[in-house]
Amino acid sequence: MPRITLEVSEELSQQLAQVGDRLPELLALSLQQPAVPAQVYRYILDFLASNPTAEQIAEFKPTPEMQERLRTLLTRSNAGELTPTELKELDEYERIEHLVVMIKAGNLSYLTS
Repeated sequence: MPRITLEVSEELSQQLAQVGDRLPELLALSLQQPAVPAQVYRYILDFLASNPTAEQIAEFKPTPEMQERLRTLLTRSNAGELTPTELKELDEYERIEHLVVMIKAGNLSYLTS
C-alpha cells in the first residue's frame, strides 16, 4: 500500500489522531463528488418544500442550465464520448427525471377534478 506524508498543523494532527484507522475511509469519502451538482438537488427540494399546487408540479421543469448540461451529456453519449464520471452524471439525471415523472403522475389526476 502506498504511503503518503503530509505536513499539518498541531490542531489538525490531534484531530486526525482521534480518527485512527478510519482515516483512509474518510479521505476516500471526502474525494467523492455527487454525480450532479448539489444545486440540482437543492432546486428540486426547494420546489417540493414550497408545497406546490398540482398545476405547478405539472409545469415543473429543469432550469435552462440543467437542460443545457443534459443536452451536452446526451450528445456526448450518442457520440460514444462520455467519460465514466459523465456517465454517472447522466445516470443520475435519468433517476431524477424518473422521480419527477412519478411525482407528476401522482398529481396529474388532481388537474382533471
